[in-house]
Amino acid sequence: PAADPAVISPQDPTLLIGSSLVATCTVSPDFPLKAEDLYWTLNGRRLPAASYATLGPSTLSVALAHLNGSRQQSGDNLVCHSRDGGILAGSCLYVGLPPEKPVNITCWSKNMKDLTCKWAPGTEGETFLHTNYTLKYKRRWYGQDNTCQEYHTAGTYSCHIPKDLALFTPYEIWVEASNRLGVAVSDVVMLDILDVVTTDPPSDVHVSRVGDLEDQLSVRWSSPPALKDFLFQAKYQIQYRVEDSSEWKVVDDVGNQTSCRLAGLRPGTVYFVQVRCNPFSIYGSKKAGIWSDWSNPTAASTPRSERAAGGCDPKGGEQNTTLRRELKQFFGWVKKHAYGCSNLGIKLYDQWRVWLQKSHKTRNQVGKEP
Repeated sequence: PAADPAVISPQDPTLLIGSSLVATCTVSPDFPLKAEDLYWTLNGRRLPAASYATLGPSTLSVALAHLNGSRQQSGDNLVCHSRDGGILAGSCLYVGLPPEKPVNITCWSKNMKDLTCKWAPGTEGETFLHTNYTLKYKRRWYGQDNTCQEYHTAGTYSCHIPKDLALFTPYEIWVEASNRLGVAVSDVVMLDILDVVTTDPPSDVHVSRVGDLEDQLSVRWSSPPALKDFLFQAKYQIQYRVEDSSEWKVVDDVGNQTSCRLAGLRPGTVYFVQVRCNPFSIYGSKKAGIWSDWSNPTAASTPRSERAAGGCDPKGGEQNTTLRRELKQFFGWVKKHAYGCSNLGIKLYDQWRVWLQKSHKTRNQVGKEP
């Protein structure tokens, strides 16, 4: 084979950010080129002649000071050219930082059938060099290291272990980061699969009106099938928002029931509702599980208010009688309506006021009949 036109030294060096470098380009004796016939480029940009030095009849050097991190992980291109622009030789400069210790390892198991873990690359993160991350794990008392194979399943820094996981035994999990400048190992995380279980979102979410009540909606859903398969217990959470808002309101303590009544809503308004699930008390695990994803949004609208504007309050002489009657009705209302999770939507008093408004409307309608 024909000889290369020139040789660059050092070839493909790896350097720390801030380093300096002197590279040389030596033309082969088979080519009639002299040092004065050469020039240098870095990533396609011609380097100034002031940084050159002639070291021999056919050798030209270039000095680079205070190098920045490589613009691309595949390395910066340092090229030696002939006077007519031809490429004689090239070298890749890898300029960056050693990896930092990966941090914030978190893991979850979908229905106890697998394990997914994610992590952060460190406080700085960017090394300017290709950095390889390897998730390793082993049973605490059995000693054999295993390497995760399915990366980027839940984001850039994540890995999925699909099977062959043991229950009722703790695992040690850690992440190793390596690049051309070194290796860094995370702290070891200890976990039991039973303590990091999550499941599918609740299915068959239905939202419907509660008769003609203008301020309420009923929400019903089905438990994820895995709860029955593995005898999980579960608690649920609801969030809802009006159609023209991006702000969700959360009902935290729905408990393990699969229905709930939302109260204190605006009449004649479309609401979007989502439900999620958290398994717990799995085979005696003391820790709460991990919340599932939210179900797909389900929409429903509250009835439109028919109450006429500009109504009058009872006159002074009627107020005491009205108040006594309404207080008596209030205690009956509490027995009948204060159940489920309605107290989480609005305060009990606010619900009572809504009921009073409906009561006034009914009496006014009766009073107008001939």
